[in-house]
Amino acid sequence: MSSIFTKIINGELPSYKIAETEHAFAFLDIMPLHIGHTLVVPKKEVDYLFDLPDEEYKALMLFSKKVAHALGKAVPCERVGVAVIGLEVPHAHVHLIPINNVSDIDFSRPKLKFPEEEMKAVAAKISSYLD
Repeated sequence: MSSIFTKIINGELPSYKIAETEHAFAFLDIMPLHIGHTLVVPKKEVDYLFDLPDEEYKALMLFSKKVAHALGKAVPCERVGVAVIGLEVPHAHVHLIPINNVSDIDFSRPKLKFPEEEMKAVAAKISSYLD
């Protein structure tokens, strides 16, 4: 059975897409810790990040870096935090989260909800900063 992320990549479920490459897909988290919280996932459905083949792992991380730079320009923050937890969805994914202090990346905090128009606008703004 396909993961929710595979269904998003395949267009079977909607998302606030930011960008994609041959090997990776970036979109806004719908249960964010901060506006702009982005997920970057490999297109290959692999549960554990470190089980990705080396070339796909490198492609995912380089794409994550590019998206993180765009996110940092689009959403005012001290820096973009990164987390790879991998327990909540059986599909490897990188969290990119705008942060101003370490508590901003605490996953036990209540998740936020933003209006659809705000999510669309921030996804478009992040996309606009990608080369």
